Amino acid sequence: MQKLFQVQYMKFAIIKERKNPPDRRVVFSPSKLVEAKQQFPQATFKVESSSIRVFPDSTYQDVGLEVVNDISDCDVMIGVKEVPIEALIPNKKYFFFSHTIKKQSYNRKLLQAILDKGIELYDHETIVNSEGFRLIGFGRYAGIVGTYNGFRAWGLKYGSWHLPKAETLADQIALISELKNIALPNIKILLTGSGKVSNGAQEMLDAMGVKQVSVVDYLNGTFKESVYCKIDVLDYNKRKDGQTLDNFDFFKNPQDYESNFMRFAKITDFYIAGHFYGDGAPYLYTRNDVKSPEFNIKVVADISCDVDGPVATTLRASTIEAPIYGYEPQTETEIDFRDERAITVMAVDNLPCELPKDASEGFGDMFLKHVIPAFFNGDKDGVLQRAKITENGKLTERFTYLQDYVDGKE
Repeated sequence: MQKLFQVQYMKFAIIKERKNPPDRRVVFSPSKLVEAKQQFPQATFKVESSSIRVFPDSTYQDVGLEVVNDISDCDVMIGVKEVPIEALIPNKKYFFFSHTIKKQSYNRKLLQAILDKGIELYDHETIVNSEGFRLIGFGRYAGIVGTYNGFRAWGLKYGSWHLPKAETLADQIALISELKNIALPNIKILLTGSGKVSNGAQEMLDAMGVKQVSVVDYLNGTFKESVYCKIDVLDYNKRKDGQTLDNFDFFKNPQDYESNFMRFAKITDFYIAGHFYGDGAPYLYTRNDVKSPEFNIKVVADISCDVDGPVATTLRASTIEAPIYGYEPQTETEIDFRDERAITVMAVDNLPCELPKDASEGFGDMFLKHVIPAFFNGDKDGVLQRAKITENGKLTERFTYLQDYVDGKE
């Protein structure tokens, strides 16, 4: 029988981020936490003191919130990144990105410890609606920062402009202001995806005033200004038997499709990868494709960042400190991105960290809308029940596929 969360009073803690490198994001900004208190007077919210958070302790205290060093009396611990094993408090409910649901080997011990300590784990990635679509995430901000970083990489490759690092700027408005000051050459920009990431990227392109064109015009037209085209899975994949069906067929039967991306690669200068890649789907382009003299892409902002996968130029994830590297097509190796042989790659895998204030505020909006109410309405929409990975020292039914991973058998 489904366990309901009809709780009269509950204590929530906004926990300190302890993972290295430091992450300045937080699930709730001060103003959003005040809003949560107003909506749910039966809830208590405490903030664990932190010296790295984008919102200083004082900004929480200034609006009447309690900042403490000891949160052990709270019921629900809410964070962003993985909690170090030694910092886990037994028999609590925890929300954070655990990076375990895909059986990531580097976090096996973390999931084992969560089970040993009787913790109820809810991963932000597992907070989904009844149809399985994610309700919260930082994807939009990855798209925003990744697009900015892509233009910054272009400027550094060709010496045409010098944009400051995104992490040195206050918010999205500041990023857009910088981008509006550059003089774009007459280039074709391709954007893949249809979700939060690609929508965030599109926000930036639109804010810059880059003209959007249709697939037909992009493939066949010539332009006197920079343009961009946003494409979805059926634009860059085709059925092997020549049929034209729908997106659902592609997601259900990816093995029946092959990539049709090269028709775009031949005429694209700057590629922004904002798509979700599903297991079994064709690679967008392979290393052999990149060897072709017809492959025209010069700069890749791989926001999706699937290493050694569907975007073949992504050899590794890069870092905020060193976000750009070069890919040499003939040797399939990394070289200096300024080398004339190089395709310049930006593949930072934690982009929202560069925009911690905006990302935190947006994340809090979603968490307050979709998660907090579930604790006080009997979880009527099943959000908590679907998201819960562990309970009473065991994996929940939905996540029993992780048992061999926990046992060290895979």
